[in-house]
Amino acid sequence: MLGYRGTGKSVIAKILSKELGRKLYRMDDLIVQTAGKSIPEIVKQEGWPGFRKLESAVVGRVVGEAQDSVIDCGGGVVLDDNNMVLLKREGKCVLLTAGLSTIIRRIKKDRNRPSLQEGLSFEEEQKKILDDRHEKYQSAADFICDTSSRGPGETAREIIAFFKEQGWLK
Repeated sequence: MLGYRGTGKSVIAKILSKELGRKLYRMDDLIVQTAGKSIPEIVKQEGWPGFRKLESAVVGRVVGEAQDSVIDCGGGVVLDDNNMVLLKREGKCVLLTAGLSTIIRRIKKDRNRPSLQEGLSFEEEQKKILDDRHEKYQSAADFICDTSSRGPGETAREIIAFFKEQGWLK
């Protein structure tokens, strides 16, 4: 499960895991567990490069054990091409998208999301990061689903239907 902050990755991944009877791997939780500290603490102490290095190590570990599972990736996992090679080799990537105003509304009050780009307003930062990552998200996706105007259950059903249609689910 790929996508920017606030697109519904965690909620929809949990629904998919339950509906499909598959194990769920939450990358952010695994990173926190591995580091022994919160994401804001990791970023404050090691910066985003330190966080991304840890994220890549966790991706490498998870893909080896995550056959027939659901992986809820952090929004920046696409920034490392090797992450995407591993994830695409082992499975299919669903990209969740949402409009900028929807994302801002969903994440504005979440204090567990450190700033990705200093010196910009909250809204400017979200727009810039979305624009910067757009091409990587698009090229990584096997299926794209906009969550702006549909609920998580409806989105999960659409993903399952698409996977069945493609013969990726039995």
